[in-house]
Amino acid sequence: MTTWRTRIEPFTRPLFFAHARASRGMTLGVRGVAVDGEGRVLLVKHTYLRGWWLPGGGVERGQSCEDAVVREMREEAGLIVEGRPILLSVHSNERHFRGDHVLVYRIDRFTLTDRTSRGEIADIGWFDPCALPDDTHRATRDRLAEIFGGADCATSW
Repeated sequence: MTTWRTRIEPFTRPLFFAHARASRGMTLGVRGVAVDGEGRVLLVKHTYLRGWWLPGGGVERGQSCEDAVVREMREEAGLIVEGRPILLSVHSNERHFRGDHVLVYRIDRFTLTDRTSRGEIADIGWFDPCALPDDTHRATRDRLAEIFGGADCATSW
């Protein structure tokens, strides 16, 4: 189903990024690695990006990083975090977004409900970290290889 947001998001998202670059010295984002009882990880497909990604987004002014990942998981995937998420790694995203950093959290305890975000997420799915869809984004593959495959943790996103 194509919504108005799906049609305009590819055009408005670059404007949002340009505004963020101009108005902030540094930006901070979070990604959540939710793992279910079968060892599968939750991935999302955005309406404005290609491929499968770890759910997440920006940390808002006055918000903690933990609160941001809890909010993003609820909005994008309908996942209600139980307990505190566990900080796994911090990455510089300098090559893609000057001054940006991304924190990755693991979430093992949660319940599922309806997503609160409308129009941003095209699809969600649970996948074995060793058998990801072909169109899984490189950064997502890298993070999951670090977490589940024993790869060295990179400092860059």
